[in-house]
Amino acid sequence: MGRLHTSSYQRLATRFPELAIKPRLVVAADPLIENQQAAVEQYGFEKAVSSIDEVLADPDVEVVSICSPNFLHRDFALKAAAAGKPFWIEKPMGVSDEESVEIYRAASEAGIATAVGFNYRHAPAVEHLKALVASGRLGRITNVRNWLIADYASSEDGPLTWRYSTERAGAGVLGDLLSHGIDLVSYVTGQQFSSVTAMTEIFIPERPIPTKMGVGHGGYEIGDEVGAVENQDYVAALARLDGGAVATLESSRVARGDRSDYAIEVFGTEGSARWSFFRMNEFEVQIGDGGLEHGYTTVLASGGHGDYERFQPGPGIPMSFDDLKTIEAKQFLSDAVLGTTEAPSARDGFRAATVVEAMVRSAASGRWEDVPVVD
Repeated sequence: MGRLHTSSYQRLATRFPELAIKPRLVVAADPLIENQQAAVEQYGFEKAVSSIDEVLADPDVEVVSICSPNFLHRDFALKAAAAGKPFWIEKPMGVSDEESVEIYRAASEAGIATAVGFNYRHAPAVEHLKALVASGRLGRITNVRNWLIADYASSEDGPLTWRYSTERAGAGVLGDLLSHGIDLVSYVTGQQFSSVTAMTEIFIPERPIPTKMGVGHGGYEIGDEVGAVENQDYVAALARLDGGAVATLESSRVARGDRSDYAIEVFGTEGSARWSFFRMNEFEVQIGDGGLEHGYTTVLASGGHGDYERFQPGPGIPMSFDDLKTIEAKQFLSDAVLGTTEAPSARDGFRAATVVEAMVRSAASGRWEDVPVVD
């Protein structure tokens, strides 16, 4: 994600020239020497160091990207806030709702702009679904379906990395993937979660302990020794939203065959609409009574849908995951430099964390659990 943040900053001036912002890559922090070398030689940073303290002490640094493993998010974010540096942080924001509220409060008290990596909301098709709901064209929203099904942890030979530790990663797939779904449901419908009931499972209880660490999901080597998986592989949940709609959500990191099946469907009294990351550049919509042709119409994203025309000259030409992160970089720097409020913020990150925590409580209690209001 650090590499992706970097390329997003580099593309900003060509995609959003009217901002008149051209980011300067001052310094990257990474404990591995080879990554420090890559930061300078491959990605264009002026220098690289081993700790965030050196980054924050640099007078040329004005904003910070936090792309570390989850267990470092809180400390890095609090240090950035204390230094008065706006930050763009990946999700889940903290490994728990307690850590997330600390980050949210520190940023609020410091009066700094923040952004959280809820990138799927930036897809032009998703932006248009949100506009359809807000305009009332779908009528009163009755129910929403959301799922994020992936296979990145489906192999039993996958190494026991920090991702499988509750202390270091939080609630497993709930924070890693379903937090995106929680944000999508709230963002598209304009409604917040009020209560949830959930069940969770660990389908692969043990994994081999790595003998060599890697970066991201790759580069690891494993031995014969195994250790216990502590956090969740799977979650299914029902939710009530504060605007009267209900939602179903499902997420898995061990579903063989589904590499990244992420989707949202919104149903209203006058129509419905749906979008899938598998086909990111299109959406389906049905509004009103179509008579004998009653059913969905497939629409290709094009100019007028979100920021599509910033990236492609006409409909039918796909955008990419990287483009969504470039939009996120634009929103973050616009908020930091121009004082706008465009990016998904630490408040959104905290809201998602409260829903995740309520789902964890529900899975343990077997009951409906209330979601605290983030005021």
